[in-house]
Amino acid sequence: QVQLVESGGGLVQPGGSLRLSCSASGSIFGISAMAWYRQAPGKERELVADITSFGSIYVDVSVKGRFTISREDAKNTGYLQMHSLRLDDTAVYYCNLHNSLHNYWGQGTQVTVSS
Repeated sequence: QVQLVESGGGLVQPGGSLRLSCSASGSIFGISAMAWYRQAPGKERELVADITSFGSIYVDVSVKGRFTISREDAKNTGYLQMHSLRLDDTAVYYCNLHNSLHNYWGQGTQVTVSS
């Protein structure tokens, strides 16, 4: 069983930055894609960014140019660097690890953008 633990969320002012981390247990991190999703109150969970095991990256247009996804396989850890945060970035952010056989979720970390 794989466990994903997110960290780095918090309260930040508009225009600020945060870096989320996702640490994975087990041995499948290096052979899996890692994604970040978010869910705002009253809205569906949406994909923010994804990075494959080969390093191919997808970033949603809503965060393109502001958010960067990366991974460090030697540490079984993925990251979401967020800059120029806006009020509508407020959400619970979830880490997801997936491949053809597995699909795991973290517990989520709250990001609140407020002045």
